[in-house]
Amino acid sequence: MPSENLRWETLEALKSSPKGKLKYSPDWLEKGEDILAGCMEVSSLSPLSGQILKRLSPHLRLKTCSLTSCVRDTSPGLSEDVAAGASFPVSPRQISSPTSPPPISIHSEEDEQKVTSSFLNHKIHDLVFSPPVISILSPKATQMAGCIRMCEHKHKAKAKAELSLRQEQQERLVATVSICESEQLKRYEELMELKQRQEYQSMRDMMEKETQESLGRQEKLREEHRHRMKILNLRLREAEQQRLREAELERQRQVEGRERHRAINAIQEEVLQLNQLLQPRPSTHTDPALDHTPYITRGNQLCSQVSEVVPASADGKFPSVEDLTVAERALQEMRSLVRNLQDEVAQAAERKRKEQEEEEEEKKRHEELKAQQEEQKKNAAQSAKEKAKKQGLQTGADDSTLKWYNALQDAASLCAQAFDELSRAKDTQTKKLKMELQKAATTPVSQIANISGAPLKEAFDKIDKLLSSRPVTSAGKTVSTSQHPQGLEFVSYKLAEKFVKQGEEEVASNHSAAFPIAAVASGIWELHPTIGELILAHLHKKCPYAVPHYPPMESGTSVEDYQKVLGYRVDDSKVEGQDSFLKRMSGMIRLYAAIIQMRWPYTGKQGPHPHGLNHGWRWLAQILNMEPLADITATVLFDFLEVCGNALMRQYRGQFWKLILLIIEEYFPRIEAVTSTGQMGSVTRLKQFLETSLRTKQIPAPRSELGSAFFKS
Repeated sequence: MPSENLRWETLEALKSSPKGKLKYSPDWLEKGEDILAGCMEVSSLSPLSGQILKRLSPHLRLKTCSLTSCVRDTSPGLSEDVAAGASFPVSPRQISSPTSPPPISIHSEEDEQKVTSSFLNHKIHDLVFSPPVISILSPKATQMAGCIRMCEHKHKAKAKAELSLRQEQQERLVATVSICESEQLKRYEELMELKQRQEYQSMRDMMEKETQESLGRQEKLREEHRHRMKILNLRLREAEQQRLREAELERQRQVEGRERHRAINAIQEEVLQLNQLLQPRPSTHTDPALDHTPYITRGNQLCSQVSEVVPASADGKFPSVEDLTVAERALQEMRSLVRNLQDEVAQAAERKRKEQEEEEEEKKRHEELKAQQEEQKKNAAQSAKEKAKKQGLQTGADDSTLKWYNALQDAASLCAQAFDELSRAKDTQTKKLKMELQKAATTPVSQIANISGAPLKEAFDKIDKLLSSRPVTSAGKTVSTSQHPQGLEFVSYKLAEKFVKQGEEEVASNHSAAFPIAAVASGIWELHPTIGELILAHLHKKCPYAVPHYPPMESGTSVEDYQKVLGYRVDDSKVEGQDSFLKRMSGMIRLYAAIIQMRWPYTGKQGPHPHGLNHGWRWLAQILNMEPLADITATVLFDFLEVCGNALMRQYRGQFWKLILLIIEEYFPRIEAVTSTGQMGSVTRLKQFLETSLRTKQIPAPRSELGSAFFKS
């Protein structure tokens, strides 16, 4: 502490002072030493003391002299008196104290008081018990001694005053130091208390902060817990809703599956019952004109087809919608078979009745008619052979056919030029309208399927509205041909192109699609004749054999361009394969053969077909008047007769069979002559078809032909 260091510095300063170098023995009283033994000065009597000494008795003077003789006087001023043996008695009160006090080590206020009291006691003791010393001196010496004594008294008083002043200063210093030390101790204690309070406060603040942080973390954890619980509850709710939805869907699926199961069972029962109706009755066994074998075979196939669907549901599984669709198609076809068989049976019964009525007359003329027919056949065959030998067959279409073909192509070109501005439009709005019109025209044609009459009627109505400039909805947007001056021409051209493309792609892959497409096309053709002309133009351009026309190779035409004219696809100088080419030509010929015999059943018009069977007879006669081409002629003849042969047979009867006989006897050898060994597949199919038809005197109706029941469903 500062006060402690100041105290020791003060003591060191006192010790180094002249007074501090005085030696003081605290046990001088026990040793019998004089308190002024160390003082080298000799006290002398006052000059006035001589008068007193004169009055003293001689005994006393001698005693005093004897006593003072032994006293050593070292003072130079008194050497003469001492040598003379004169001495003066000195009172103890006249003895001066040393000029410097003995060194006193003051440790505390209490020690200082003890030292002071001890010093005073010794002084009193010396003054009381010390024997008087009398020194007899001369008056001058006595006077000098008195002056010295006065001076000593004066210095003694001054020393006492300085001593008391120093004691007071020391006391004040000690008191001040003590007070400073106590104050410093208080300040230290206050500082320590302050630090303790601060540490306590900081610890309390830290604990409060940690408590707040802990509470914050707990609150955050609670919030996270609530959030997670909310998420889990939502997930559980969603899972429960999903489970309920799945359960509902499963229940609905089972209900629908049971309904389909019952429907398939009912269909199978009805198919089996209808199949029994296909079996020949005893009354018809003797009728050779009515052959039940194709009907029975097809009926058994349909029964097997339905039976293949039913076992899938017998194992606890439910039949799918596709299975039900297959069964319904089989049922519809079975109904058509039964209906056709019943019609044939009725026709056979009618013919039998008429034959019975005309039997007698027929017997009379039978021989004559037979002879005439044989003679006519021989004459016709002979004349045909002679004509063929003289002239041969044509290598191309006749002039009237070419004129008709060119007129259709010119009409298509004019239609394309009419919407040239729309097709070349650059602005976004017109291009968007063009795309919407094209979608509205082509989408209904793409949706035509062999399912039932309702979808066909819906597609037909959309096309009819579009061509009638009425608004239709396509892909969620309403569009009309009246939105652009060239909209009707554009839609007509694209619609006809789409019909032909369906025959090129859809019918080529699925022969049963020909009749639904042909039904819609013929209905549109009847209401909008321009569409029919554009369909024929596109058909003739992609398949010239539908004219029929074998385009010759003109001078300056490259091989690739000529192959395009013949109907081949050429991409990057690569010509498509023969199989792909024949498949596309077959699809378009089948579509054309279906169009010329189909009528749209929902129109109220009773007039003739806009492009009916007479055009089919013309096509067949025209192609037989032309030299056959390898592979292609046999393919298109087979496809055309398979689709349209039954309708031509019912329409032209005897004339048709004469034509078939002509094909077998005269035209087929020409086909075989131009066909190589690797191309005999189509020739073989055509030969088998012709021979079977001629042998049975019957060309069966196409399997995919649409009956009246189809349009009622």
